[in-house]
Amino acid sequence: MANRMCLGCQLANKMIDTNTIYENDYVTCILDIEPLNEGHVLILPKQHYYELDDLDDITANEIMKASILLKRLIQTQFNPDGITIIQNGVEFNDLSHYHMHVFDSN
Repeated sequence: MANRMCLGCQLANKMIDTNTIYENDYVTCILDIEPLNEGHVLILPKQHYYELDDLDDITANEIMKASILLKRLIQTQFNPDGITIIQNGVEFNDLSHYHMHVFDSN
């Protein structure tokens, strides 16, 4: 269930305006407001999860499927030399909500 006080939940559930790239019943993928490179997208589960090992199997699978879709989209749009896919945990989880980054490595 979404936590109304959590910024990640607010972003994933469109309680805050975002630039949504992709969405399904489990995840919302949005443009990062402080992109590291072109096409920097965040994958956010709609339910509140704090860490990778908190995810249920269905949500984890949907995150991975979205990362593949976004990788292909960034590859097509920007033709980069590489794609970076990362997830920062524990103290580096600046949203206090699980999220994965996908972006052009150039």
